[in-house]
Amino acid sequence: MRKPIFGGNWKMHKAIREAETLAREIRLKLEGWGKAEVVIFPPFTALKTVSGVLSGSSIGLGAQNMFWEKEGAFTGEISPLMLKDVGCSWVILGHSERRKYFGETDELVNRKLKAALHFKLSPVVCVGETLEERKKGREEEVVEGQIRESLRGISPQEAEKIVIAYEPVWAIGTGVVATPEEAQRMHQFIRKLLGEIFSPSVGEKIRIQYGGSVKPENIRGLMAQEDVDGALVGGASLEANSFVEIVKGGCL
Repeated sequence: MRKPIFGGNWKMHKAIREAETLAREIRLKLEGWGKAEVVIFPPFTALKTVSGVLSGSSIGLGAQNMFWEKEGAFTGEISPLMLKDVGCSWVILGHSERRKYFGETDELVNRKLKAALHFKLSPVVCVGETLEERKKGREEEVVEGQIRESLRGISPQEAEKIVIAYEPVWAIGTGVVATPEEAQRMHQFIRKLLGEIFSPSVGEKIRIQYGGSVKPENIRGLMAQEDVDGALVGGASLEANSFVEIVKGGCL
């Protein structure tokens, strides 16, 4: 049985004190909650402070990105060791906004993924198609290419430590959400693909989140689907009540 996992991706929001307050509220409201794994992903500047807030709780801390080298002349980048040093145990890789605005490719995601696993950071690997690609009926082709290239060279044992986040680009921040049936079709496709790449048993173990305008109002329908194992939440994670409603509502 796969344990549900909910992530709050704060993106480029929350100065340090705001992040501290939000993390404290989330911790308070989820104290003792054990039905799902919960991870929050603040901006880099707030990681150390939020780590202190979450210390001793069951809520995990993650970063929204990282570089693949442990140190070096890479101005402006953050290494896996730096993330671990501030208390991170998770990292998001290959988010569509990184791909769109910063030119990240599947090859770069693959290098980051291997580094994350080497330094024992749990990776959330994001995949998803654009609206144009979906209109052309290429959504499965696009997602398959992203998964095969991003996970190239990963062993079955390593694959079990990875979370896949299916985030259709056309649904991120738009208010448009895939129907539960659309989400299930893609999640089922991804799980079958993972089974082909690694093994059916490994494919069954890997958790697949849905992301894209997730709200308290639509989480139950999404989580009712057999292959939807949680959500990577953007805007709705910036307010404690809405994020907690998503976490708890997804576990009913």
